Amino acid sequence: MNPPIRYLQAWRVLRLGTRDVIDAIVAPDAPAEAFENELAAFEGAHYWVDDARTHLVLVKPIGPARREPWVRSFVLLGLTLLFTLGAGAALAGTWLPVTGPGILGALAGSLDFYVDVLRGNWGLLLQGWSFALPLVGILLVHELGHYMAARRYAIDVTPPFFLPIPPTLSPIGSLGAFIRLRTPVLDRRQLLDVGAAGPLAGFAVALAVLIWGFLTSERLPIVATGDPSYVVFNGQAIFLGESLLTMWLRDWLLPGQGAVHLSLPGFAGWVGAFVTGLNLIPLSQLDGGHVLYGLFGRKQAVIGVVTVVGLLLLAQFSPMWYIWVVLSLLVGGGRFSHPSVLVPERTLPASRRWIGWACIILFAMTFVPLPFVN
Repeated sequence: MNPPIRYLQAWRVLRLGTRDVIDAIVAPDAPAEAFENELAAFEGAHYWVDDARTHLVLVKPIGPARREPWVRSFVLLGLTLLFTLGAGAALAGTWLPVTGPGILGALAGSLDFYVDVLRGNWGLLLQGWSFALPLVGILLVHELGHYMAARRYAIDVTPPFFLPIPPTLSPIGSLGAFIRLRTPVLDRRQLLDVGAAGPLAGFAVALAVLIWGFLTSERLPIVATGDPSYVVFNGQAIFLGESLLTMWLRDWLLPGQGAVHLSLPGFAGWVGAFVTGLNLIPLSQLDGGHVLYGLFGRKQAVIGVVTVVGLLLLAQFSPMWYIWVVLSLLVGGGRFSHPSVLVPERTLPASRRWIGWACIILFAMTFVPLPFVN
C-alpha cells in the first residue's frame, strides 16, 4: 500500500540506497482511526519522531528484494559451532590440542584438528557442548537483536556473520560476529535502538548462562590473590578477571573462600558477559559508540577521548587494551568519535532515553578492567 500522503501536512522524500524515507508532519485534523489503519497496512516501517505523535517517518524498500548470503552465514555459524566444541572439549580435558611452538605450531595443530574431525572423532569434541551451545547462543542472540532492530526500521542489513577461529589458536573458538548496515542511519533514534538491541538481547541469555554456570562450578582450596575464577585449557590454568556482575553472582551462588574453577557453562557465561562489556565501550563504531551517540549526539566525541585515555591507563596493567584501542580505531575508520547520522540535530524522544541509560548501567556491570590475571 502507498504511504498515507493525504493525512500529511508537509513531507520530504529521501532516497537512501534501496530505501525511500518519507520525513513528514502529520496534519492536525487527520482522523486518528483511519490514519492508524492506513499506517498498519503500509508496506514498510514507520515510527513517531516525537512523543506528541506529530512528526512521522515512513521507510519503504524500493526495487527487487536483495538475495541475501544466507549460505555463507550458515557456513560460518557451522564452523564457529565446530571450533567452540573443540575449545569446550579442550577445557573439559577430553581433547588436547596438539600444537608446536609459536603461531606456526598452532596453525599446524589446527590441521590435526581438521583431520580428527574428518576421521569422525566426534565423541571427544561433543563433550564440549555445554560450552559451545551457550556461547554460540549468546553471540547469535546478540547479533539477531541488532538484525531484528534494523529490520524493524526497514534498514537494509546483512545476515549475521560469525568469525570462527580454530581451538588451537583460541580457548574460545570464536572472535565474535557482526552484521553490516547497507543503508545510512537516518537519526539518533534508529542508531540507539539498533546499537542497544544486540547487547541487551545477548545479556539476557548471558545472565541465564552465568547463573547455570556458577551453580555447576566449584570453589577449590587454591591460594591465589583475590580468590579468582579460572579455567584449565590444554593443561594450563587461565585466571580470569571479574566484572561487578560476575563478582556479585559468584559471591551469591558460591559463597566461601578459595578460587572458583568455572564449569563449561560458567566460562561461556563469563565470555558472554565480557563480550557484552567490550561491545559497550563507547568508541566509534562499537555498540557503545552507537548508544552514546544516540543518547548524547556529538558529545560522544568527548566521551570517546576520555575512554581512550582510560583504556591506555589500563593497558599499563593489561596490555590487551592496546590491541583493543587499535582495533577500535581500525573499525572506526581512523577515528574514535562516532560518524554523524543523516539528521544529527533531531533530538531523541524522551520515551527512548531509558534504553541508552540501561546500556550505560549494563556496561558498568559487565566491564572487566583486568580480563586476565596472573
